[in-house]
Parts: sequence; structure tokens; C-alpha cells
Amino acid sequence: MRDVVIPLEVRDLGPEHGPADDLRAELQSAAKAAGLLAPHMSPKLGGLGLDVRGQSVVFEEAGRSLLGPLALNCAAPDEGNMAMLQKIATPEQVERFLAPLAAGDTRSAFAMTEPAPGAGSDPSMLRTVAHRVDGGWSISGEKWFITGGEGAAFAIVMAKTSEQGATMFLVDADTPGYTVAERLDTVDRISPGGHARIVLHDVRVQDDEVLGAVDEGFKYAQVRLAPARLTHCMRWLGLGARALDIAIDHANRREAFGAKLADLGLAQRLIADSLIDVETSRAIIQRTAWILDTGNGNPTHASSIAKVHVSEAVGRIVDNAVQLCGAMGILEHPLGRMVAEVRPFRIYDGSNETHRWSIARRVARRRQAPTASETIER
Repeated sequence: MRDVVIPLEVRDLGPEHGPADDLRAELQSAAKAAGLLAPHMSPKLGGLGLDVRGQSVVFEEAGRSLLGPLALNCAAPDEGNMAMLQKIATPEQVERFLAPLAAGDTRSAFAMTEPAPGAGSDPSMLRTVAHRVDGGWSISGEKWFITGGEGAAFAIVMAKTSEQGATMFLVDADTPGYTVAERLDTVDRISPGGHARIVLHDVRVQDDEVLGAVDEGFKYAQVRLAPARLTHCMRWLGLGARALDIAIDHANRREAFGAKLADLGLAQRLIADSLIDVETSRAIIQRTAWILDTGNGNPTHASSIAKVHVSEAVGRIVDNAVQLCGAMGILEHPLGRMVAEVRPFRIYDGSNETHRWSIARRVARRRQAPTASETIER
């Protein structure tokens, strides 16, 4: 990150969403040469086979630059899609969809979110539907805020297939009826392809493009979302840790009121609070990674706690860094860019308000159970 990636950030300061294709290819070529491409993938697919605890170390370091996860091919949404495909795709689907994605030859999208009144934080409000036709399925509906939607080779599309069930489909982007209608103008812009609105009109897919079992889509979504929430936390924590380093370096250089900024009490409070946020976030991430690796605990509950804490902690860290750096902090690069990129994290992967509601509901119900122990979560 220090020697190769961060020096190339000056080439990603334009108004477009995501770095140019040539920069992304250059970064991934460097990562591949260093043996660091797709560290979360199995060695058979060219990765390092890291468990979640191993990922927590590498992804945090990658996250020190907004370009880092793209360089290592462990950025959202591709990383989460790869992890899910590795678990539930058929061998044919692995060869067709996953292998090129893991190699960095293609990009992907995860198409579940819909415009109101469709599915957002509440996936049960899904309005995109799929029904059986001769030889496969027909999918119709509308998706939006689909990260990486423009330019993705394929999308994993969630559609309602029965009164209570939903199914995931692997849809090639060139399938007739699949249209990227627009790229949304959002404040964050690190994701290649930005965030798209996608319209599906009688999109025909074959049975071998069903991912997993029919009507089991909501279950598979949890297979993807719990780890994906945590890997988001890992990457953003890396950016927060870098923001703190930038602020400390500035505070050690800047003199005001007869002293170095780092020697003034109010500045020390911002530095100390930020370091506490870094360390507590790292601890929560590592504990949740342990739960995902070992199965000892509820990964959905743990990842919700991590998502809420880390998204808000990183926001505080970056904001404190901006405050400490004063006028230098609101320049676009690097801190001003960080502000715009980290703020949406409190909304996506389920809004923090939704996670708080689900966290409270779980612990309240557990305490109501006759066998409830004095310990809420161990």
C-alpha cells in the first residue's frame, strides 16, 4: 500500500466513478506479481485461502488506500460475490462466473436493493419477480443503488419466486431485457461503475443460471451479507487508521499558540478518542471474524454490532482528522475524499437504525426465553 498503491492515488482524482480501467488493471497486475491478488479466494482460484481472521489483517491494510481493495481484488461488491459463489455455485458456474471474477478479468454486481416501495433494508419487500417459462425463468423488475452495475459482466439478481420465497439468479449483463438505465450521482465514487439503476424486462435465464436452490435466496443472502458487512468494516477501518496517522503527523508539525498542536489538550482529546475508536473497532472485527471462522456464536448478530460500531467510529475518526488538520483537512485529497466515501457506510449493508432494531430485538427475545442465562452474548 505504501510503496505501490498510495503513490498512484493522484491518478484517481477526477469526477468519474472508480479509477480508469487502465489504472485498475495496473494495480491488479502489481498485486498479482506480489502474490496478493484475491487473498480471500482458495489457492485453486489463484488466491491465498485466508480465513476471516486472516482477511481482517490483510483487508485493513488494503483499506489504507481507497485503491487498495481494488488492487487486491477484494473490494465490494466483487469480494462478497466471490465468497458466496465459492460456497454455493456449481462447478460449471464457478468456471463461467467465478474464475474470471477471481482473476480480475471481470466485475460483478449484487442486485437486491430496489426503489421504494421495494426492498431496501427490509428484503421481504422484494418486488422483482421471476416466473417459470419453457426452458427456464423470466425476470422482471427494477433495481437501484447497485454498486458496480455499469460495466459489470454479470449480476446476482434476487427475485421473488413464490409467496414466501426468493431466488438468486446469475444474469449476464448482455442478456436481452437487462438494461443499465442510469448511473446515480452519489457523493462516493471509488466503486468502478458507480451505483446504477437497472431495469429487467422479461429477462430470460436458464435453469443452470439459478444460484443455489429455488426459493432459498433469503437464506443465501445471509450467507453473503454477514461476512460482507464485516469485510466492509475491515477495509474502512484501514482508511480510518490512515486518517489518524495523517492527523497525528500534522499535529506534530503544526505550531499554534506557542506549542505544537500535538501538545495542546483539545487536540490530544481528538487524537486519543480516535485511537480508542481504532482499537475497539479492530477488537470487534477480530472477535466477529473468530465467530465466522469457528461457528461459535451468532454471526448475523455479531456482524450487525460490528457494522454499527465501525461505521460510526470510522466516521468520527475521519471527522476528527479533518478538524485537527484545519484548512488542509478539507482539501479533496486525501481527507476530504475520505469524508465523502465513509459517510454512506452508515446506510448501506442495512442502515444502522435497522441493525440497532434487530440487535435489540434479538437480545430482548433471548432474555425472555426460560433458559436465558445472565450472559447476553458470549
